[in-house]
Amino acid sequence: MLWPGFENYGLLALRIAVGTVFFYHGTNKIKKWSSLPGFMRFIGISEVLGSIAVALGFLTQIAGIGLAIIMAGATYKKIKEWNVPYSSDSAGWELDVTLLLIALALVLLGAGTLSIDSMASLWP
Repeated sequence: MLWPGFENYGLLALRIAVGTVFFYHGTNKIKKWSSLPGFMRFIGISEVLGSIAVALGFLTQIAGIGLAIIMAGATYKKIKEWNVPYSSDSAGWELDVTLLLIALALVLLGAGTLSIDSMASLWP
């Protein structure tokens, strides 16, 4: 390992990166609330709440599972229903797979020590 001891900063960077992307897309769905079907409203709320949880490192593995499920569904829809190529100028699914894999990495690795999850283990 090039810089031992910095793993937790890497996890923090991943959490913030994936959190900001999901927060942005979730709030965009919420802004279009009246024109969205009920399921997409649920997805928008889930993305916002999951993004905040992941970024703060609160229930990270549970939130990561939820975000991974959302991205698995989005990827499936783009591939099977919309027939979108992997890379496209407007709606490729390369970002979807990247976000899915980051969410799965956080599920497997946890939040690291720079998180609310880590602080919670210190409480009696």
